[in-house]
Amino acid sequence: MSDPRAMRRRDAFLALIFARWREIYREPEVVTWSIVFPVVLSIALSIAFRNRPAETATVAVVAALENERITRILRNTPGIEVRVVEDAVAAAHALRMGMAAVVVVKDADGVVYRLDPTRPEALLARSRVDDALQRSAGREDPLPTREESVSEAGARYIDFLIPGIIGMNIMGGGMWGVGYHLVDMRIKRLLKRLMATPLRRGDFMLAQMIVRVVFVFAEVGFILTFARLLFGVPVRGSIIAIMFVSGLGGLCFAGLGVLTASRAMTIEKATGLMNVTQMPMFVGSGIFFSAERFPAVIQPFIQALPLTALNDALRSVILEGSGLISQAHEIALLASWGLVSFVLGLRYFRWD
Repeated sequence: MSDPRAMRRRDAFLALIFARWREIYREPEVVTWSIVFPVVLSIALSIAFRNRPAETATVAVVAALENERITRILRNTPGIEVRVVEDAVAAAHALRMGMAAVVVVKDADGVVYRLDPTRPEALLARSRVDDALQRSAGREDPLPTREESVSEAGARYIDFLIPGIIGMNIMGGGMWGVGYHLVDMRIKRLLKRLMATPLRRGDFMLAQMIVRVVFVFAEVGFILTFARLLFGVPVRGSIIAIMFVSGLGGLCFAGLGVLTASRAMTIEKATGLMNVTQMPMFVGSGIFFSAERFPAVIQPFIQALPLTALNDALRSVILEGSGLISQAHEIALLASWGLVSFVLGLRYFRWD
């Protein structure tokens, strides 16, 4: 015979889940920030970083008799745009204002390149100009080379971006969707009223996290479908693996949301704590560019962040078709962050 107390506890737990789910889908802001915002952001970034032809290097050459041959050679070289200027002052102005990446001058000792070596486009322009002039002077390459252009789905910027957008959305939704909601309930004294009932505190927190994970599945499915249809982003891994990693990420950041909201008594304090927690991950966890760009000395810190683990796992599974076993390190890191933050948050949570 079923235990009446266990049945009442189960019914109360399910009621919590359904009540929180109704709160979410009745708020239009949730749909905007969780689904519409990442879609708009993906479109905007795909336009800004779309595949473009090879960049043309702009070169300034002074209009002098000794420079006529240089001008003629460079104008016949692909990838170089020549800007003929009146004198050295105009050339310096073009360099200073970014109208030219490098200035080419012929003197008694040869050719002089004037450029700012800290600008990548200047180094590219110098390399192209020097190669063209050296070849025109009779240089022959001892080693034959050729160039093969590669542009395939999975290697584009938009392919790199979509898993990062998903990870960012999971982080923001987990921390704000759980943490902000708990602080708001505390301010309205709803938590205190709930605790006056037989409801177990652990059940209440677990219901919040389960609802968040279910919503994560909907978010990830929508964004991946959108990216597949609009941009042709490949999904090479299994849907089960993708949803497992996403769900674990949702639990991880829901736990962090509980921890950051555990003591905050005002919305302002909760907002500050969440921003401080998320900012290092926004910058360093590889949402918009690879985390490998940061110096080696801070890589251990970056690799220990939960969003770095989530983004790396999502990219490996979605773009490379990796299995869950190969992502054991990232999965363990996410599980550790989620478990520790949830236990600490529940231990120090302020219910009144």
